[in-house]
Amino acid sequence: MLSKISESLAELSGAERKVAECALAEPKWFVHAAVADIAEKSAVSQPTVIRFCRSLGYKGLPEFKLALSASIGHEGMPYVHEELNSDDDMGDVVEKVLGNTAAAILGARRFLSQTELENAIAMLTHARRIEFYGTGNSGIVAQDAQHKFFRFGLSTVAYSDPHIQLMAASVLTEQDVLVVISNSGSSIEILDAVSIAKENGAAVIAITRSDSALAHLADCILNVASPENSEHYSPMVSRLLQLVVVDILAIGLALRLGETASLNLQKSKRSIYNKRIEHEGEVLEETAQE
Repeated sequence: MLSKISESLAELSGAERKVAECALAEPKWFVHAAVADIAEKSAVSQPTVIRFCRSLGYKGLPEFKLALSASIGHEGMPYVHEELNSDDDMGDVVEKVLGNTAAAILGARRFLSQTELENAIAMLTHARRIEFYGTGNSGIVAQDAQHKFFRFGLSTVAYSDPHIQLMAASVLTEQDVLVVISNSGSSIEILDAVSIAKENGAAVIAITRSDSALAHLADCILNVASPENSEHYSPMVSRLLQLVVVDILAIGLALRLGETASLNLQKSKRSIYNKRIEHEGEVLEETAQE
């Protein structure tokens, strides 16, 4: 990324070159700086900062920051967060976590393929049964996915135990769809379960990195590109990106199912309606019977 910026210097305008030099001089600062601060430090206008990002092929500053962040080395708190340091105050924590998250979510548009999303929706629409697999943090995302999809009236389940995943995959059929969620895409147990599912004819949708071993096995790849190094830091942004992709699939499927999804969602909502306090002074039915 830094070499790309350097190579583009000759093609940039004088004002844009100042922004490029600022990014080259202090890339880590640049990743977290607000557009106003970048403009002030570069002695240019804020629109010039945006034009610089677009000149390098990015839609705006958030996408440029995401790419820059992914390309530079990080030396944060081990096993905590790659952008945080031991001397950061709470203001720094808020700014860095929210900034990284916003940039990553906006940048997801750059990596998600509309064609692959449409293929995934088509697979899910015609599935007899949908199973979600994930381990660790990704297992929590799998549970979230199942919680959303079963309310459409679909046969769904989520498994995070590797042994159960292997056994469940062995009884899938060509009418079923397996959605696998993995940040690394390299878990041996997950790969084994996917191989078994494919041997039985099940279609596999992978929410993972496009260059992972899991991606090579999947029939449909929903690329979740995150600059996080999960070997040394706790996954944060990657988990949120996975949740966003699940939401996109859920909404896309609901639109495809149309009235059927709406009716089933209405039924599921109605089933718990009387279990909430809706107005001041109103109590739960169970409390009233005491």
